[in-house]
Parts: sequence; structure tokens; C-alpha cells
Amino acid sequence: MISESLEQEILYDKHSPKSNKRLALSTLLLKENIDTKTISRIVGLSERQIRNHRKAYDEQGDVVLTSDTRYRPASELETYKDLIRDELTSKPVATATEASERIHTLTGIKRSPTQVRNFMSRLGLKPLKVGSIPAKANPVAQTEFLETKLEARIKEAQKGKRVLLFMDAAHFVWQLYLGVLWCMTRIFIPAASGRTRVSVLGAYDPIKNELIKIVNREYINSSTVIELLEKIRVANFGKIITIVLDNAKYQRCKAVIEKAAELNIELLFLPTYSPNLNLIERLWRFVKKECLYSKYYKTANEFESAILNCLDDINTSKKHKLKTLMTLKFQLFPCHSADSNSSLDLVA
Repeated sequence: MISESLEQEILYDKHSPKSNKRLALSTLLLKENIDTKTISRIVGLSERQIRNHRKAYDEQGDVVLTSDTRYRPASELETYKDLIRDELTSKPVATATEASERIHTLTGIKRSPTQVRNFMSRLGLKPLKVGSIPAKANPVAQTEFLETKLEARIKEAQKGKRVLLFMDAAHFVWQLYLGVLWCMTRIFIPAASGRTRVSVLGAYDPIKNELIKIVNREYINSSTVIELLEKIRVANFGKIITIVLDNAKYQRCKAVIEKAAELNIELLFLPTYSPNLNLIERLWRFVKKECLYSKYYKTANEFESAILNCLDDINTSKKHKLKTLMTLKFQLFPCHSADSNSSLDLVA
């Protein structure tokens, strides 16, 4: 079988530019000793272009077939790209229209929002969702907690010397969780009525990638927490256990603290307003995405079954999906003063 030449590969490659395809076809016809006038008529290039191409091919070889020679006019904005990048980085914009006005004020050059959007992409800017910092969060306390308490226990858990779990409750209310669907026209989904809920108290082990849970249709209280502590102790008999949890009243009450001491379980309470340090918060978002967003359930039983099935699958079929999500890496927020703009910058 005769192998394809470079010219043939370019001709049959759907991603090759049309200009390269024309040059490849011209080269093949020149090799067949077809006259320049005929090639010009077949390929759609002038005779002068054919002669220039033949000369370049004789001097440079195959490189002239693969180089992209398409004309791309340089934007006037390129002259000011460093100035524009610094301006938009220090004071980010929400829309391309806003950026167009800002660039016009800065440089005197007026461009459409579409042109500005493409230019911002070339600068490396991206439309990213803004993150929020809890109003009463203490970045200093969070950093100190992570460095002095949590990291040491994480290392012991990774070595198998300790069981580390992250505990919290989630309340899934039977109503529509709106999301995004790819469709031709906007879709309206009937929303459920009432206050039917599924409450889940869970403790997630990021080393084993397993969830221990209690599910009910009522509220989570101290009795539920004590029940879960007993369940955790049975599942990890004879092991050192640390549970990271927030400061909810039903978790930090006297009964829970005394029961934890009786079961020889360490309760490691997070600094106030620190959901970013509780790993299980990611799990609740995962559950909503998997079985609630853009989903409609006719009955409360269907709604509850969807959540229970999703929670059951966390320890089995969904384990691989959670492997990269539930990593022991935490987001910290920078310390900022009231007169600074550093709160817009998130430190991962």
C-alpha cells in the first residue's frame, strides 16, 4: 500500500486551513508537471502566487505547506495591552460592555463588546463566578486552626493512626432546585409545595471516602448527634477518633460533649463561620447537583428515594466521582481591612 504524502494528509485533514489545502493541491499538481495556468484555474490562485509558492517550496521544503500564512490584522488595542490588563485586573468588570467603556476612557479606542470580549480572553481574563466570604469569618482564626490543630490530625489519619471525620447536617426541602438545561426554549418545571423535608446528619471520612449517616423527616437535634456518635464508635471500635464539626447548639451542648467523652471521641470544633474548613459541605453540594437541581419529583416518597439512593451510592458507585472533590485541601481567605479591595482576591 502506498503511504500518503504530506500534501495528501493536508488535503484530507478537516482541520487544515483552506490556504494550506490550496498550497498542498498546487504542490501535487506541480509535481505532475502541469502548467501554471491550468493549476491557477483549478486551485483558484493567481499564476504569480503559484510561481512564488514553487520557489518557496524549492527553497524551504514542506515547511511552507504547514505554516499558517493567513492574514491577521493586529488590533490597535495590542499597543495598550499591558495598561489594559493592569486596569482590568485591579478593578475587574462585570460585562464586556462595561469593559468597552473603560477601555475607551483609558485609550480613546472604541470597540464593540464582542471585540473587547475576545481581546480580554487573549489577555488571559476569564468570566469567573465571584466567591463570598462569610461576613463574620475570622481569617486569622481559620489559618491558626488549620495550621495548629487540623493539619496534624490529617497527617495522623493519612498514616492510619487516627480516624478523622467531618460532620454536619443538611436539610433537603421538597421543592424545586432550579438549574441549567441545554434546550431550544426555556423550560418551566412545576415546583412542589409544602415543607416536606429530608434531614441528614452525616460524618464523612476523606481517607476511606465513606459516609456514615442518619436520615429522618424531622429535625436534627442532640439526640440525633448522640446516635451518630455511637454509630461512629461501633464502626471504628478501638481506634482514635476525631470529628471536625461546627458550633451548632445541638452539637456543642452538654449532652453531646459528655457522650463524646464517654465514647472517647475527640470533638474538634471549627472557628465560627468557617464552612470552608468543613469538608462535608462539599458533599451536600454534590448531592444537590446529582439528584436535585433541575429535577422534579411528583411525590415526597420519590423525592426522599432520590436523596437516599444518592447517599447510599456515595460509598459505592459514586466513590470515584468524589475522589477529586473531597480532597484535604482547604480554601483560606486573606486578611483585609475595610478600606482595601483585597477581599475580591481568594487565596486557595
